[in-house]
Amino acid sequence: MSDQPGETTATDPQSAIDAQGEQRRAELDDRIFEHNAGDEQAGIPFVGAGPGDPRLLTVAGKELLAEADLVVHAGSLVNSELLDEYCDHAETVSSIGKDLEELIPLMRDAHEDGDNVVRLHSGDPAIYGAALEQMDALEHEGVPTYFVPGVTSAFAASATLRTQLTLNEVSNHVAFTRPRGETLTEEDDHIGEFVEMGDVTTCIYLGTHAVSETMDRLLDDGHDPDIPVAVVYHASWPDEDVLYGTIGTIGAKLDEAGYRASAMVIIGEAVTGAGYERSYLYDGWADRGPDTDGGDVGGDASDDETTTTDDSADPDTTEATQ
Repeated sequence: MSDQPGETTATDPQSAIDAQGEQRRAELDDRIFEHNAGDEQAGIPFVGAGPGDPRLLTVAGKELLAEADLVVHAGSLVNSELLDEYCDHAETVSSIGKDLEELIPLMRDAHEDGDNVVRLHSGDPAIYGAALEQMDALEHEGVPTYFVPGVTSAFAASATLRTQLTLNEVSNHVAFTRPRGETLTEEDDHIGEFVEMGDVTTCIYLGTHAVSETMDRLLDDGHDPDIPVAVVYHASWPDEDVLYGTIGTIGAKLDEAGYRASAMVIIGEAVTGAGYERSYLYDGWADRGPDTDGGDVGGDASDDETTTTDDSADPDTTEATQ
């Protein structure tokens, strides 16, 4: 069900954000060492709803929504099917069109009245989610908050494309970025630099409307027009659409499709899933036994589960860093 919130007392979020920032510089939050990302904690959880498909909501997110009295969500950025399936028992309020001066008192007052409040962001709230400013403002007013990760759209897009974002001898790095515009200056736009590196898979958020301009700039800067590009519109939603092209062709294809928002743009050779080399992980050395800091790393494992930081690392010199 959906109800309009009542009148709430105004607050000054910027002062709260500044104060929390100073406190964060002065000392680390004890909760960093007391909880991990899977723990249910006191306060208001900022939950990642995932890319769209309700099945890609995490177990933790589902459990928190089941207990929620109030869900403040990211409007049309969250699939309505997810809201219908997991939030039909709760009061739901869209954050679209509301500023911090309205959102913070709304969540604070509901929490102080004893309601279970969930702030539901699209994707993962840590990626272009503007979550921390809300959390800092709430924390400043005595309301504890915490992150609950979600599946970001880049991961849903790579699943749709049936490829990895990192591939041995093709892409050793992944860049999450956005194009220049109202909130990003020309000096802060590094898309061209990522593409120039060659072994970077560049994932562009919030840039569907600017794909043609971005590709034109890459061409003007002398980048290879044949570098693969994929655009995944509404990754994992029922109306998902996939466009394949290159730096030289994808702009026209996207213009013809008419999409202006809600697409993940991925640039790089990893888009095709071709040209990679067999990894070291399943080439013998990983089965050498529990003689590394990571213990027994034989058998099925991902990079995060072994002592390597990537598939092509030197097995004798690399330690886990993630």
